[in-house]
Amino acid sequence: MCALLAVDAGVRTGLALLDREGRLLWCRSHNLGSTARLKNAAARVLFELPQLEFLVVEGGGQTAGIWEHAAAKRNLPCRIVQAQDWREQFLLPRQRVSGQKAKAAACALVGTILRREGWSSPTTPGHDAAEAALVGLWAAVQLGWRAMPALK
Repeated sequence: MCALLAVDAGVRTGLALLDREGRLLWCRSHNLGSTARLKNAAARVLFELPQLEFLVVEGGGQTAGIWEHAAAKRNLPCRIVQAQDWREQFLLPRQRVSGQKAKAAACALVGTILRREGWSSPTTPGHDAAEAALVGLWAAVQLGWRAMPALK
């Protein structure tokens, strides 16, 4: 049933699960407080999604490495990307001048895309979850699972 998990890596982690057609099933964020808790959470999340086919992680350093290691233990294909890899596909240059502007633009854009695609939520996802959702959509397009969503 599951296909792709997208992660905005960090101690404050964003997660987004997309199905094989590139439709967002859910997105959320968790403030784990420490890398030790992140390590446990990464292993648990991947264990709880046994039908997962692919993991894409945005970030670097130790936090991205934790996810990469957890994926390797599960024999799960994993791709590490940086924010600039996906942001230029979704955000205008003026929205990418700072991390703060990019995060705000990501929240607004995810709200628009999700409403357009029929997903309802009482609140717009926070920036960690919103960025994970956009990383997931970007990865689904890169994998050929779906067309690029309409952005306007």
